Amino acid sequence: MKREYDDDTTVSPAVEMAYKSDPMMAAVHSSLHPHNKEATHMTEVIEGDGREPTLEEESTLRRVADHIPASAWLVVVVEFCERFTYYGLSGPFQNYIQYPYTSERGAEHPGAIGKGQQTATALNYFFQFFCYVTPILGAIVADQYLGKYKTICVFCGIYMLGVLVLTLTSIPVAILHGAALPGLVIAMVIIGLGTGGIKANVSPMVAEQYTGTKPTIKTLETGEKVIVDPNVTVQSIFNWFYWSINLGSLSAIITTNAEKYYAFWLAYLIPLLMFNGAVLALWWGKDKVVKTPPRGSVLLEAFRVFGIAMKNGNNLDAAKPSEIQARMPESDLAFVTWDDVFIDELRLTLKACSVFCFFPLYWVIYNQITTNLTSQAGTMLLYGIPNDVVNNIDPIVLIIFIPIFDKIVYPGFRRMGLELKPVTRISLGFLFAAIAMAWTAIVQHKIYITGPNYACTLCDPNQTPNNVSIAWQILSYFFIAISEIFASITGLEFAFTNAPATMKSVVMSIFLFMNCAGALLGFAFLPLTKDPLLLWMYTGLGVAAFIISAVIYYLFRDYDKTMIAEKLALQAKYDARAEKDL
Repeated sequence: MKREYDDDTTVSPAVEMAYKSDPMMAAVHSSLHPHNKEATHMTEVIEGDGREPTLEEESTLRRVADHIPASAWLVVVVEFCERFTYYGLSGPFQNYIQYPYTSERGAEHPGAIGKGQQTATALNYFFQFFCYVTPILGAIVADQYLGKYKTICVFCGIYMLGVLVLTLTSIPVAILHGAALPGLVIAMVIIGLGTGGIKANVSPMVAEQYTGTKPTIKTLETGEKVIVDPNVTVQSIFNWFYWSINLGSLSAIITTNAEKYYAFWLAYLIPLLMFNGAVLALWWGKDKVVKTPPRGSVLLEAFRVFGIAMKNGNNLDAAKPSEIQARMPESDLAFVTWDDVFIDELRLTLKACSVFCFFPLYWVIYNQITTNLTSQAGTMLLYGIPNDVVNNIDPIVLIIFIPIFDKIVYPGFRRMGLELKPVTRISLGFLFAAIAMAWTAIVQHKIYITGPNYACTLCDPNQTPNNVSIAWQILSYFFIAISEIFASITGLEFAFTNAPATMKSVVMSIFLFMNCAGALLGFAFLPLTKDPLLLWMYTGLGVAAFIISAVIYYLFRDYDKTMIAEKLALQAKYDARAEKDL
């Protein structure tokens, strides 16, 4: 049964109350709502009693993912179309800005604006940075005013306007009349706003489509009893969500060829047309997707709480209305618009965000794909392959291995009784990032000891590359891709599962903001991005990632267990408040 709200917002029972909407309370066996019958149907499962597992079953039975709801797949389609558009239009940016306009099809260096490499790189960095700042705005709009679905719809319109500006100012007549550069800058700002509003909300929204709130027993066709676990289901949802991102990122292969062999306006028209798929998916799902209504001025309340806490020795409990009343019994508490439970939610949020503090270094390593690894490829034997196409090995590996991890690797560990909890997976992600940088350092060393140029790979722009096959780079992309499965996907899952129901978009935007911090941190390594210092840069990044992998596991290894206890305590307060409101 679903309930209709006055603003046409349709929510499931699991999200009917904002404070009781977190499906991940399954980790603490919440029994607030019946299990969503549509979501529990599994093609490989025969009818079971749907009861909760006993303590003995909890410790002995295998855990499996539930069926992913159709509404979640609609959100995945939205993300695929948006990422197809984003990567498709940003792929040609470097050439579009760097090289001057030529009408010659198939030119070695197609271009439009002709501002050189430095300007092209600077504008690309600005665009990437801006796209990861704006999710904070999107989160505020969603959590306080419109809700996630309406916010995504609004920012889709903004996004499409930006792509339209880019397409129209890239036609030959516009380029020849000097409209390309101002059009590009305006488009970057508009698109950055659009993608930020979408990114902050689409990932929590896809997980909210699954409304199961407690683990249940099911019997497979083989006769095996298993636990259908909402935690595992949300993990699977984010795996496929990330898979769609990487499938969409391959659009750059299409658009870079369109720019080279036809024209830039076609390269930008293709993403514009694809983005209509996101609009259609949102329209189709308007009455099908689970929609969580906005809570109100949650961020304003959070800032007020932090202000009170800072004045009282950074003690969050000092901001609880009960504590304020005890300290100042005669004061007017009209300014206090929150309750004691909200303080506990904020404490939970801060603990979740503490893990994110280590991610900037991870994004520095990840960003090597489109920067120094691309340059490294240019110093190797490419056999006719463009050096800026080689980095597509990363999404191809992800497209292949995400289903393998989702269907084989993770279930295999669970069969052996080894559950890879989020903190463990994030730690492994940093470890594989360290391995990727170690291998890249080995490849760089091989380049430096191989002729004809040795360590002087860029002394002459017309020189031939060193006699090292581009095949040596494959493992760098492979290990980075595996690290993404462990760290990046789990980061999305972690941000969703450990955020209060009222602040999921905000916490997700904080996780995404770590990309910005990574971009800023990357500037510290710029002095090392030249021969013969590249070897030491890769080595330093690898060592740092290895150390952080160990630090994360050491600091947060008990986090998953303590979170269960904290959520149990918080759930008891939810129940008490719900009974009081009745």
